[in-house]
Amino acid sequence: MKLIHRLTPLALATLLAACATTTPPVAEAPPPLPPATETPAAEPAPPPQPAAAPLPTREMAAGLLEDNLRPGEKVDLDAPDASADLWARVRAGFQLPDLDDDWVRKAEAWYSARPDYVERMTTRGSRYLFHIMEEVEKRGMPAELALLPFIESAFVTHAVSSAKATGMWQFMPATGRDFDLKQNIFRDDRRDVLASTSAALDYLGRLYKMFGDWHLALAAYNWGPGNVQKAVARNQKLGLPTDYASLRIPDETRYYVPKLQAVKNIVLAPERYALALPPVANHPYFLSVKIERDIDVSLAAQFAGISLETFQQFNPQMNKPVILAAATPQVLLPYDQASAFAENLARHTGPMASWTAWVVPKTMSPADAAKRAGMPESLLREINRIPPKMLVKAGSTLLVPRGEHVQADIPERLADTASLNLAPDAPPLRRLTLKAGKADTVAGVAARYKVRAEQVAQWNKVGRNARFKPGQAIVVYTAAPPAVASGRKAAPRKPTAVAKAPAAKVAKAASRPAAKVVKSAGSGKGRNVVAAAAP
Repeated sequence: MKLIHRLTPLALATLLAACATTTPPVAEAPPPLPPATETPAAEPAPPPQPAAAPLPTREMAAGLLEDNLRPGEKVDLDAPDASADLWARVRAGFQLPDLDDDWVRKAEAWYSARPDYVERMTTRGSRYLFHIMEEVEKRGMPAELALLPFIESAFVTHAVSSAKATGMWQFMPATGRDFDLKQNIFRDDRRDVLASTSAALDYLGRLYKMFGDWHLALAAYNWGPGNVQKAVARNQKLGLPTDYASLRIPDETRYYVPKLQAVKNIVLAPERYALALPPVANHPYFLSVKIERDIDVSLAAQFAGISLETFQQFNPQMNKPVILAAATPQVLLPYDQASAFAENLARHTGPMASWTAWVVPKTMSPADAAKRAGMPESLLREINRIPPKMLVKAGSTLLVPRGEHVQADIPERLADTASLNLAPDAPPLRRLTLKAGKADTVAGVAARYKVRAEQVAQWNKVGRNARFKPGQAIVVYTAAPPAVASGRKAAPRKPTAVAKAPAAKVAKAASRPAAKVVKSAGSGKGRNVVAAAAP
């Protein structure tokens, strides 16, 4: 369930403006970005405030919280159903037919042997379970789907798999984009609690319409719908049943639905497995609070009176130390801290965002970019995640300190499309084309020209262990030699990879503007080498 806290025009009028600009403002360097996993010893205190807030502000903060799924309804924690057990509500919504096989018993035994893990997992899940159940019931779906993050990510909102699936629902990049989950330098909505939950349930609904069976829909969520369709078609061709248990599928997918069944069994009767579930009340654990100006993540956490780590548990989609109102118009906060955040936000009269966006006008080094932005190179690299030996390409967006003269927030266009494009900080390459000798291999050519075998294989569209046919054209890219200054004579040097050619042939080759033809002295006699600038 999503609840929105609305701010009055008077409160909004006190907020300072912020901006995206094509010219980096020179400003004092802000404090470094705190690490995402910071765990402070104690909750930070909110900023100093007057002894008592004005009554209208306090009433406004307490009275305008409403249920976004039920517009106009106020949140009432004293209502009888608010104190009910949410686990009972989950159990009442179970609809899927039960599985009972060795795979289920294997999963039950695994969870039973790890009570500490189950406790941590269910405690994390209790923060989000009410909202997920609201969304599941709104769609008329089985309550078992609300338990799916237990097996996808153990409710770790920033979880990343080896296949680059991310978030509580473990969306792959392409699938996330298919469901409008933005992924750019500022945010990754696959980690957004509200957006990813809505997208995951929409995806599961699409899969159910495709297969007409929830077990097959879950298998497709794990393995991909195309693979499940092929498995179903294979069984149909052989005259075999096409249910989940009858399909030929990988072990990971075979184990997927039984793991969900095991979690369901534990929720139904935890004592049977010597486990305990944390109490979860049937009301929102978090609220949505509307923001209309850019604000530093650290300041938002301070306004709420919670640690940075706790703030990031509810708002894990942020990639940068600033929240962009144009892209993230609301933040999630624990119920008890939402009103404090709104009151402190309404009172605040100083700057809220110490960062802005700068579109790089030309390709430059991080050192040059940092100098123009008025910040240390090390901080520019850290905030923008620029690895060593890379250049920032023209048109890239960098996060830089925000000057006092900057008034506008980062616009929606930039917040949604900003990207960082890098290029190797290396000499230009030249292309060599040579004829293969009788014994030339990918590895041999790579060793001769001091490049990786994988590169030679990629350039020539062959395998890493391939052998070239005699006379076959081989492409290699090598670093171009430094240019000789005009009017200066290059020092004579003994050629290493190129043999001497008759003077007449050299003169003739030198007259060609596009390339230079020489004889290679490497293995394979008579090999022609053509050197040209890389396109």
